[in-house]
Amino acid sequence: RLNNNISKNFALNETEKKCFSIIMDILKKYNLTSTICRVAGGWVRDKLLGKESDDIDIALSDMKGSKLAQLINEELYPGQDKVGIIQQNSQKGKHLETATIKICNVWIDFVNLRSEDENVIGTPLIDAERRDLSINSLFYNINEEKVEDWTNKGINDLINGIIETPINADITFKDDPLRILRMLRFALKYKFSII
Repeated sequence: RLNNNISKNFALNETEKKCFSIIMDILKKYNLTSTICRVAGGWVRDKLLGKESDDIDIALSDMKGSKLAQLINEELYPGQDKVGIIQQNSQKGKHLETATIKICNVWIDFVNLRSEDENVIGTPLIDAERRDLSINSLFYNINEEKVEDWTNKGINDLINGIIETPINADITFKDDPLRILRMLRFALKYKFSII
């Protein structure tokens, strides 16, 4: 099992530091001082477990992912269009528009924070509660360089080897029944207990 100092294991590698620095520089250049960028989900979980991950999904506090991705594109690839966009399509289970762009040779996805209403940008707490598992509901706040656990479950569940939903399981699984399979997969992968 892990120990209570799990967050001390959290360290960015040089590529991650450079990627996040570029993003912060672009926010400053365009005076987007209120925009908070949070790496969400599996990357945070894996980093806390001391594992490397290149699955970087960034949730934005106050804009769609495509807006920031386009600004990054202008800075890194002037005159070219290197942004990929997956449109929102609720019928196919795609509830958020996702923009992807390569920074420092790493593909990074940008979305806005999730909410109940697909047309409204959520809060960190609402986004965290809408995720499949508590261990996947953690954020790394790039602006403040810190891990955030809005559900107050994610870090404790990592420490104690527990798989559970961030909110009532009935609500989480009703939102997406495939999450039951994900819960089982993560329990087997990490040898964690389901509660």
